[in-house]
Amino acid sequence: MVDFLIGVDGGGSGTRALLARPGGAVLGHGEAGPSALGQGIGPAWVQVQQAVRAAFANAGLAVAPWAHCGLAAGLSGANNQPWYDKFIAQNPGFGKLLVETDSFVMLVGAHAGQPGAIVAAGTGAIGEVLRADGSRSSSNGWGFPVGDEGSGAWLGLHAAQLAQQAMDGRAEAGPLVRRVWAACGSERESLQAWCGNAGQFAYAQLAPAVFDCEASDPAAAALLDRAVSALDATALALDAPGHLPLAVLGSVGKRLAHRLSPEVRRRCVTEAAGPADGALTLIRREIETDR
Repeated sequence: MVDFLIGVDGGGSGTRALLARPGGAVLGHGEAGPSALGQGIGPAWVQVQQAVRAAFANAGLAVAPWAHCGLAAGLSGANNQPWYDKFIAQNPGFGKLLVETDSFVMLVGAHAGQPGAIVAAGTGAIGEVLRADGSRSSSNGWGFPVGDEGSGAWLGLHAAQLAQQAMDGRAEAGPLVRRVWAACGSERESLQAWCGNAGQFAYAQLAPAVFDCEASDPAAAALLDRAVSALDATALALDAPGHLPLAVLGSVGKRLAHRLSPEVRRRCVTEAAGPADGALTLIRREIETDR
């Protein structure tokens, strides 16, 4: 018997959990550290359980045995089949377990479980669609550094490339380049060392500089124009006829949403709820079907 339902949204920056009774309102919420599967399956489970325990505490309830709980988790990296399989295999005893990608629970939350599409651009970027017939597909989201065009990490990577080009005379040293030099190194050796050690998150920290320099630096403005084009293409690939509502999400996506093409902007709606709500919707459906 499942007495409690839990929706979890987990990624590289943290984990959020919502707790409810079947057929009831949200009772509590909890947070914990990162649970992206790429950071390790065992550590991901530790953080998921910590967030769930925090949700019980927030609700003023004793933590129920996991066997009495149904959990739906939308996790970064769940599209990697080996990681997905290992996470499922290490279930610590939840009576019902659903695992989805973080982007799909984001989509379900944004459209309250109804058909629709999202373009999400933060550290990474991805588009996903749920159609009326239940079919799904995605665009972009191939991962840093090859994919995720239009994301914060993509902007930062190209800003760092400009800084390299300016350092050896291939480009002008405008405001954006100087911001990158100040953050990452103003000598060839120091900039090269920073770029060699930086990952997706570190490059994404350069994205605010691109926005800050747009008005004073044509190179920064051109980068943002390219990001807008990438997000436009992501949206169009999901729903070329334009029949479905579209939510544009993420820190970068929200800053660029007003600059998308008219064809894409006319589809845009405000998201109904967040990704943890989307995960909770999925486990509600699963339990209701079983009953």
